[in-house]
Amino acid sequence: MGEPHRIGIVGAGWISGAYLETLRDHPAVTIAAVADLDAARAAKTADGIPGCRALPVGDLLNDDSIATILNLTVPAAHASIASAAVSKTRQVYGEKPLTSEMSTARTLLDQAASHGVTIGCAPDTVLGTGVQTARAAVDAGVIGRPLSAVAVMATPGHERWHHQPDFYYRPGGGPLLDMGPYYLTALVHLLGPIEAVTGAASRLRGSRVIGDGPRAGERIPVEVDTHVTGVLHHAGGALSTITTSFDAVRTTAAPIEVHGETGTIEVPDPNHFSGDVRLFPLDGAGWQTLPPSAGYADASRGIGLLDMLTSAQPRASGALALHVLDAMTALLESATSGRRITLTTTVERPAALPLIPSAQWRR
Repeated sequence: MGEPHRIGIVGAGWISGAYLETLRDHPAVTIAAVADLDAARAAKTADGIPGCRALPVGDLLNDDSIATILNLTVPAAHASIASAAVSKTRQVYGEKPLTSEMSTARTLLDQAASHGVTIGCAPDTVLGTGVQTARAAVDAGVIGRPLSAVAVMATPGHERWHHQPDFYYRPGGGPLLDMGPYYLTALVHLLGPIEAVTGAASRLRGSRVIGDGPRAGERIPVEVDTHVTGVLHHAGGALSTITTSFDAVRTTAAPIEVHGETGTIEVPDPNHFSGDVRLFPLDGAGWQTLPPSAGYADASRGIGLLDMLTSAQPRASGALALHVLDAMTALLESATSGRRITLTTTVERPAALPLIPSAQWRR
């Protein structure tokens, strides 16, 4: 094994802890530096990582010893941080969405191509055994030809638990851009790229009340649609129906179901890496749980970055993130215009994964 790959993290908020659980002690990488608008928070994070420095954002981006930037900023800052890193010929792996607008996302990927660097983007949860086992079953024909899918994400809103939920309700936020990447990325893995979408959306409350933390009781404005639903027309002919909502107390719907000519596959929450995959054959006696057969076993946040560093064709790629963003922004455009929108991008399904034991990918 060669020298560990040196990574700089920009953004030391809540999600950084999940990434550090995977990357802090991984032999393939070294967390060289951390930057955050809150210098004290960056310092606290760096203190927990041997040899890691807390730096201002500009200094971190200018450090030639750092090969890849892990961009964990809020969505509104994704494009500017990634662009600055690419201009320094750094690779970038970022949290979802790629950016909040298609024009900036296209510019970013064009910039990366011109500098010869790789862009990767979450979600990487779809590389775990949950979605990958379901994909393996669909690809093996256990439900026959896939005809349709239903995806549902329904919650009462992140303000009930998040101490700083403002950005979820500003442009670039909302349930679709926040949680939709998990579901749409999974649907592309399961059924292939999307050709067109038809959407509808609503925003029936003008404000939300923070439910926990030091700002509990504070009312914040809602500037985006909080319930988005639509139909995805996949290139292979299947139709997916998706609902993402911050306006639901509870649901009994499965996160994703894929319906085929001879059976139905129930897919676990694509916001998690694992979970039961269940099959109901057309002539079967009931649901049966399929054993894990594909994906990174016991995976956690950051597996997409490791995959990017070791794969000729990264599975959590910028191209896939661009296609998913295209679908999401088109759904919102369709909801406003009332028209079916044809997407401007396509993408190849990422390469399928075999079952990769934890001991193998963690070494």
